[in-house]
Amino acid sequence: MRVFVFILLALFITLSGSAQTSPDEALAAQYYQNGDFEKAVMVYRKLFTGLRAQNYYDPYLNSLLKLKQYEEADKIIKKQMKSSPDNYTYKVDFGRLLSARGEDEKADTWYNDLIKDLPKAEFQIRDLATNFYRTDMYDYAVKALIAGRKLLGDDNAFAYDLISIYRFQKNKTMLVQEYLNVIEKNPVAMQQAQGVLSAIFEDNADYDLLKSTLLRRLQKDPQNVPYAEMLTWQYIQQKDYEMALRQSIALDKRLKEPGDRIYDLSWLLISNKAYPTAVDALQYLISKGSDSQYYIPAKIQMLNTKNQMLTGGKFTIGELQQLEKEYLGLLSEFGKVSNTAFAMRQLGNLQAFYLNKPKEAQKLLEELIQVSNLPASILGQAKLDLADVYILTGEVWEANLTYGQVEKQFADQPMGQEAKFRNARLSYYMGDFAWAKTQLDVLKASTSQLIANDALNLGLLIQENTASDADTNALKSYAYTDLLIFKNQLPSALASLDSINTKYPSNSLADDILMAKAKIYLKQNDFQKAAVQLQNITDNYKFDLWADDALFMLADLYENKLSDSEKAKGLYQKIITDYPGSLFVIEARKRFRNLRGDKVGS
Repeated sequence: MRVFVFILLALFITLSGSAQTSPDEALAAQYYQNGDFEKAVMVYRKLFTGLRAQNYYDPYLNSLLKLKQYEEADKIIKKQMKSSPDNYTYKVDFGRLLSARGEDEKADTWYNDLIKDLPKAEFQIRDLATNFYRTDMYDYAVKALIAGRKLLGDDNAFAYDLISIYRFQKNKTMLVQEYLNVIEKNPVAMQQAQGVLSAIFEDNADYDLLKSTLLRRLQKDPQNVPYAEMLTWQYIQQKDYEMALRQSIALDKRLKEPGDRIYDLSWLLISNKAYPTAVDALQYLISKGSDSQYYIPAKIQMLNTKNQMLTGGKFTIGELQQLEKEYLGLLSEFGKVSNTAFAMRQLGNLQAFYLNKPKEAQKLLEELIQVSNLPASILGQAKLDLADVYILTGEVWEANLTYGQVEKQFADQPMGQEAKFRNARLSYYMGDFAWAKTQLDVLKASTSQLIANDALNLGLLIQENTASDADTNALKSYAYTDLLIFKNQLPSALASLDSINTKYPSNSLADDILMAKAKIYLKQNDFQKAAVQLQNITDNYKFDLWADDALFMLADLYENKLSDSEKAKGLYQKIITDYPGSLFVIEARKRFRNLRGDKVGS
């Protein structure tokens, strides 16, 4: 590729021939590398008179210039220019000699004359630019390439050569201009342009530069699709999702598309938790009518999005009831079949844990597991959901049996291990700590790291708080509170946590109570109160069970909810240095580097 031409040619110039290295050559190279240029010159002078003289030209000349031995340098440069009059290497080196002598004006005139006298030949234009690049004269290299464009009558000639130089110089203004010229003629290059720009851009000001350039060009050429697509990408990078959607809809309408770009964008919006904008995108797709290929997928995704938006944030009962109505409408339109299993599961979760309708949820999920042609994995998930609902309705034995069915059906698979963990957790809720601990000890070797970690944490909780009868009784109250949290009865759970210290003043659950409160406040979106609990753990329980969990959760809060990147960065670094064996170290290191501004692949 031309983008690598400068580097390849520079390497080619400096590489020696295929003959074996002589002792003198090795000695000269060692002197040169060590900066002992006087000794290097003595050896290179001798070598330069041999058959392979050209191999030693560069280090010989560079050594002479370092030693300010300009007369000898002038002599060898002119000798090379005479023997190879069309080779720009020596002509550029003569300009270097002029500059080294302090004759900068003469050097500038010399270089400009080289550019002015360029022939109308692509190879020679690039050869001159390459030699400017080789000697770190990037502005002259650019000047030669721009002049070459005029000679060839092609405004797009040498585009990738210029991009290579602008990227090296971090000349973002010209890099943007050049890439926009490229993608206008060759839209396939857009992905490469986006990758390079995202690697070299450092802040919003850089993206604003791209945006203003694009808007100016679109004013002159409003129908330019590559520019419009690039503008959409720019909005996404700046998290201006509403403008990204508006731009995408305009393109969809102008090009009379079926909605592909809008549907793809909706997934990106959901992954970035831009739920309201995702809903608008999906509503646009639904508005295309039932004949549209995205009508059903958009309806499905709409429910998924609203479910995540409401159950993951603040909501009113009215909003949840409206969502329930929409789920029921979809099931009425398409039936309770394999393809709507997702809706039945989500509706069951909504009814059981948010609308206080566990019986309706139980009935729905029992219908779901009877649906024909249901994939085994979906059936297993539905049974796990049903077992969870059985706990809400007080049918503990049914929950135990259903978890057991999934564990047996998916033995030694993540879903089977998940079922085993939930069954062990159920025993813990019921106060059967010995049996729960036995099952959890088995799961510590789970192939799923998350399940293994959850099993380890719950097992340690039981182990550390059953040393005495008083501690065991306190743990029973705490387990009951955990059950209230599971049932999403959060105000009752908070009251129960506060009562534990009153009933059992010397209990060993202090950090566990703080963690439970933090999780409740997070569910309630009370981030400040959650941060207080987590900070208490990190300050006062540094060597206890929840120390690294609390640190990571606190860092995540500051990064994503409390808008304090510096605080988050410090906390991630603390995980890396103070808890090197933590499950969170890899993710903490990734986030720390991102917040520090590290550019991967730049």
